[in-house]
Amino acid sequence: MKKDICALRYEELKNDIESAGEKPFRAKQIYGWLHVRLADDFSGMTNLPKSLREKLDREYEILPVTMEERQISKLDGTNKFLFRLWDGNMVESVFMRYKHGCSVCISSQAGCRMGCAFCASAIGGLKRNLSASEMLRQVYQIQKITGERVSNVVVMGTGEPLDNYENFLDFVHILTDEHGLHISQRNVTVSTCGIAPKIRELAEEKLQITLALSLHGATQEKRRRLMPVADKYDLSEVLSACDDYFKKTGRRVTFEYSLVHGVNDTQEDARELEKLLRHRNCHLNLIPVNPVKERDFVRPSRENAVNFKNKLEKSGINVTIRREMGSDIDGACGQLRRRYVETDGE
Repeated sequence: MKKDICALRYEELKNDIESAGEKPFRAKQIYGWLHVRLADDFSGMTNLPKSLREKLDREYEILPVTMEERQISKLDGTNKFLFRLWDGNMVESVFMRYKHGCSVCISSQAGCRMGCAFCASAIGGLKRNLSASEMLRQVYQIQKITGERVSNVVVMGTGEPLDNYENFLDFVHILTDEHGLHISQRNVTVSTCGIAPKIRELAEEKLQITLALSLHGATQEKRRRLMPVADKYDLSEVLSACDDYFKKTGRRVTFEYSLVHGVNDTQEDARELEKLLRHRNCHLNLIPVNPVKERDFVRPSRENAVNFKNKLEKSGINVTIRREMGSDIDGACGQLRRRYVETDGE
């Protein structure tokens, strides 16, 4: 069985190459082809001996991540990509331009088993985890297709990254490695619905990535209505893990809060949020819920969202209302979903 070469960290590839009797500098060349020049096959690695290229082709593979569809928002130029994986599964990724650079939101799983009530990504459940290379190659393909350098990566598409923990860690290390694209760890954000033990484990890695917790409810009862994961991990346990992440890394945690009209956007909800967050060094990101055809959740009016924000700001909480990107192509927060090809039989 061939090895997934793009999923190997630099030191792993170097060990493999040296064990095969090749000079160590060959590993740097190969890594550069894969993660800087973004090669799709071995035959084009022209500064490698033909014998080595043939050997690589026999023993390794570059798993294909192929664009099936590209949609461009007429509102803000956001691009949404539908990618086909080697086994026919599909994932979606989003490319956004900002003044500070280009951002990509990628998927970490085909489907999701977390079941959050307002999110399209959970519809249909989990198909499988993505390998580190399949996460990386979403970024790489978008960079190649658009011709623009990606400077920020958000793991906030389909799937729960901390439910695919080891592959996610490999992804971060390869993405930020000095021999590859070398994107700053500070420009990488991971979103989790609150798997407390994995948040603590991630804290021990002492990475400089941003942790974003999908909070969505200021009480345990409210979270349980919206997020099945709350049945397993109490809000106090999740917040304690986030505090641990801040303590171990020095990185301020972002709390994501989807505003759902009549569900979690009342003055009482604002007071509960204030109690939770006013003593924490954090950022609160309010996200007026985006429409999903299978759900009947309603977004609050702009006026109500701003009033909610203002009340929290007065208590000293750092809070913003997320700028909506790509909603006309179902590319906004909570709108990505797992899509199937006919051969999947689903």
